[in-house]
Amino acid sequence: MFHAHFSEGVSHAKIILIGEHSVVYGKPAIALPLSEVKTTVTIEQTYNLPSSIKSRYFDGPLASMPKAMKGLKHLILLILRKNNKQDLSFVMTIKSDLPAERGMGSSAATAIAVTRALYNFLELELTHADLLALANVSEIDMHGNPSGLDAATSASNQPVWMIKKKELKKIPIHLDGCLLICDSGIKGRTGEAIAGVRSLLQKRPFETTVLLNKLEKLTYAAKKQLNNNDIAGLGDTFNHAQEQLRKLGVSNEKLDRLINLSNQLGSLGSKLTGGGRGGCFICLMPSKEAARKAEVILKRKGAAQTWIQPLGITATEEVN
Repeated sequence: MFHAHFSEGVSHAKIILIGEHSVVYGKPAIALPLSEVKTTVTIEQTYNLPSSIKSRYFDGPLASMPKAMKGLKHLILLILRKNNKQDLSFVMTIKSDLPAERGMGSSAATAIAVTRALYNFLELELTHADLLALANVSEIDMHGNPSGLDAATSASNQPVWMIKKKELKKIPIHLDGCLLICDSGIKGRTGEAIAGVRSLLQKRPFETTVLLNKLEKLTYAAKKQLNNNDIAGLGDTFNHAQEQLRKLGVSNEKLDRLINLSNQLGSLGSKLTGGGRGGCFICLMPSKEAARKAEVILKRKGAAQTWIQPLGITATEEVN
């Protein structure tokens, strides 16, 4: 019997560790959940009031959610309709540590947390497959043709290996050290960056294919290095991947400058993450202490925000 008055759903950010841009052309990518960077959704039951949403973008009735949040509105109404709970009234509060448009999977993390919170509120079982399918409803509205990588990683506590429309599985990490994730302070321009690579492929097909194939080889190398605690090798892989991404035209002057600085500050290897032309970059640090020292200087030199993510997670099962 339904009697919930308060519930919560939590998810987290994701970053692409390696394989951005080449993943668009059927090559693998590895994404990592950032357990320290959370989205939390709480739902409190109300009586005789229209259901409402409180978030950093919108504060008001569910029925009046803006066009920019149409995916979430669709998701919430779909879950209520599927379970014959359209007459419920509640206040849903969405709080997120994730910056928007920085390649950290903000929209997918919100969809995952909203779905979990609603199912907890309705006291219903939620399978992992249903969670991903429901989150995808919102992601399709927001992004048209999502790969599913953001939702799969935001719902996972383990790294994800993906080849678009072919393979999606959790992979092991046995690695000392940690990642220092830095926001360049410039909004990522994923659509523009993807279009730029496509244009380059048309104009200079041979050279561009060579760069994409190098990224593919580096992604396979990274998979082995993650599993074998080869932190120095992974650092080299990151630096080589950044070089290919720079040649593809998806880095920019500020990213290049901050990435070069991070390598001088003790990073074993650094690269942009996500679409590029802004957004975030990641630095492979030998320890949390090294990461903390580097982040102070990187913030002073222009990084807008930083996070430290421990590594060393393990995984065996498939993402289903």
